[in-house]
Amino acid sequence: MRRYRVLRTWSVVLMVLGAAGFVAATLGAVWWAASVHGVWRTAAVIAIGAPIAALLGIVPLALGQGLRVLADIGDDVAFESLATAAGSPY
Repeated sequence: MRRYRVLRTWSVVLMVLGAAGFVAATLGAVWWAASVHGVWRTAAVIAIGAPIAALLGIVPLALGQGLRVLADIGDDVAFESLATAAGSPY
């Protein structure tokens, strides 16, 4: 029996949000690097701005994976009643 449906639902929502955030951060960093003037400013955007934007964009993805793992662990350690034939040792 699968439990923790709410965690799994939020996990999917956060995974989609994380993927969209990462794509938006990548496109934003490319646009930002193209709009600045000068080689050093472009290098600074690529070296500093792009990793920070990617990190902030990917945080919901990590949270979604964490929620999914919590739901999986909860399903694995959930107490099942011994009243069923499959759970009975005799």
